[in-house]
Amino acid sequence: MTELFGRRTFVAGAAAAAFLGGTPGQAQAAELVGGNLPDFHPALKDELRFPLAWGTSPVRDFRSWRRAARSKVEEHLLVDRQDKTPYAPEFTAGPQGEGYTRELVTLSLTSYERVRGTLLTPHGTGPFPAVLLLHDHGARFDIGKEKLVRPWYDDTRLASGQAWADKYFSGRFVGDELARRGYVVLCLDALGWGDRGPLTYEQQQALASNFYNLGSSLAGLMAREDARAAAFLAGLDRVDARRVAAVGFSMGAYRAWQTAALSDHLAAAASMCWMTGLKEMMVPGNNTLRGQSSYYMLHPGLPRFLDFPDVAGIAAPRPMLFFSGALDTLFPADGVRVAHDKLRAVWRSRHAEERLHLKTWPDLGHVFVDRMQDEVFTWLDRVL
Repeated sequence: MTELFGRRTFVAGAAAAAFLGGTPGQAQAAELVGGNLPDFHPALKDELRFPLAWGTSPVRDFRSWRRAARSKVEEHLLVDRQDKTPYAPEFTAGPQGEGYTRELVTLSLTSYERVRGTLLTPHGTGPFPAVLLLHDHGARFDIGKEKLVRPWYDDTRLASGQAWADKYFSGRFVGDELARRGYVVLCLDALGWGDRGPLTYEQQQALASNFYNLGSSLAGLMAREDARAAAFLAGLDRVDARRVAAVGFSMGAYRAWQTAALSDHLAAAASMCWMTGLKEMMVPGNNTLRGQSSYYMLHPGLPRFLDFPDVAGIAAPRPMLFFSGALDTLFPADGVRVAHDKLRAVWRSRHAEERLHLKTWPDLGHVFVDRMQDEVFTWLDRVL
């Protein structure tokens, strides 16, 4: 009997060509290793025209567009934006750093749970400029804030954090470097990391699914918490509320520009190694197609309206920095170019292109090494 419907073909990463000419066993192996794109994915991508993007949207007044675009993003977070739970911070002093004080702070970012973070304050008379430091993903869940701020409270996490800093940050703890340079630094664990974990890589998809079944969103929660953290930091007496920036690497970079788009408490943001056009990222072999970690950066339905750089553009014309590595396999060069072109067009339309710092490092991959850090520190000193 002839089948009315053939077995569905899935494009599966770099092995797609072999899959199309291989055996069923080869096809299954390729599907598991690759990206699980349906064979009609080009048609789906063609339908993504991002009609609410600045310059495409029928709204021509930038402030009106900004309000509408932010509202559309907030709608797709699936997490209540009206949560005004008191932060009720509790501070625990730690040992003195080199030119700064250390504290653990526990606060309520939402009504659901208390979150512990690290807070570094320079010696001297404030108020000081401040940085909301946002940690990466990296499929390493035993440490979150400890990737960026040297932990004084746990020797095991110190060893893990130092190994992470050696791998990605030239051995530096970026938060401590910022504090030594005169910035108040706040760094908190996202759900699944450090004190709020450890999650395992394989659990991410189920966790995200359970959030959706509960009418909420894992990525939406992270976005809301980061925006609340920015407001908390700006509200501290020791901080100059007009001089607060977000800084992040990898997933932390995504969090930084997303928070700048959603919060008026940030005066600037610096994002290292997370910016691309969505359609250019959705290609066979890309890490995003595995699922799992991508759920932390997935707002269902939002791509029908806005691309990643369109969301980041909501923050215009505030100072923004975007670094990428030409050897970064997670973000294809064509995707970075598309994103940078879109970002440049937004800031140019505001006569503020000098406030947008776009740079691709030709000899670097997915890292935030010392020379990149030094350029970011100099940039922060200038724009805050």
